[in-house]
Amino acid sequence: MTRAALLFLSAALGLTGCIHAALPWATSPPPAPVRPASAQAGADVGDLDALLAPNVAFAGPGDAIVRVVGPQVTCSGVLLAENLVLTAHHCVVRRDHGEFTERLVATGSLEVQLGADYLPWGNVGVKAILAPPCGEAGGRGDVAVLVLERRLVGIATMSLQVDPPRAGEEISSAGFGRCALSPEGIRRRERLAGPIGIVYSGTFEAQASVCPGDSGGPALDRITGEVVGVVSLSAMDHDETTSGRSVFARVDGAPKLVAYARLVADGADPADLPPLACDR
Repeated sequence: MTRAALLFLSAALGLTGCIHAALPWATSPPPAPVRPASAQAGADVGDLDALLAPNVAFAGPGDAIVRVVGPQVTCSGVLLAENLVLTAHHCVVRRDHGEFTERLVATGSLEVQLGADYLPWGNVGVKAILAPPCGEAGGRGDVAVLVLERRLVGIATMSLQVDPPRAGEEISSAGFGRCALSPEGIRRRERLAGPIGIVYSGTFEAQASVCPGDSGGPALDRITGEVVGVVSLSAMDHDETTSGRSVFARVDGAPKLVAYARLVADGADPADLPPLACDR
């Protein structure tokens, strides 16, 4: 069956996604299809062009987790620095008739929204996207770093866990996703997640509650609070309290990607940097 034939359409949310059909699940019966947890753009998106400076006093530790709004989907992300946001690669590529392509969206079409509620208290644009040459449809390499147009002074940030994820490591996840039967509008929520199960090259799996729009949100070590992975694919249910098999892109190979993003933030031309590789 072709990838095009496996596209999933959610009538409730207008979500288009792609099934990741090559995961070596060890359990039976066969798992429900997993697909990128991005949500269609334009639904429940506040149109607030607020300046950041007057609103910094409203920022709390949880505001390190942000919403990423693109021309076709909405996702989640996490601030790693005042001007760098980690998100999922598949959230920032163009789609052609529902299929993920390798082409990045225009930076001017992306916006990062701040705040935990339906209406953001601050918006900021994106001036560059750094991503590896893989992961555009989810799974291994499904990480990207957005370089923001300006620094968000006074906003909380989170750190990457540089050690590889471990089976049994307790995690939680967070994002702005909304399932079809979610009782309220789009808000930042902590998601149910179990311990890490099998660890693969570039990804790991866990039982987690994931909704459309959670893609790119962080998986956090419950003890250290460090970012262990990025929400990538999931067997999403209509009920956000239901846990299912979910795939997270590993971030222990992301420091080079982040270093490149810092160079670009400081003025380097991405074309002058050596090409990135999928090294995990």
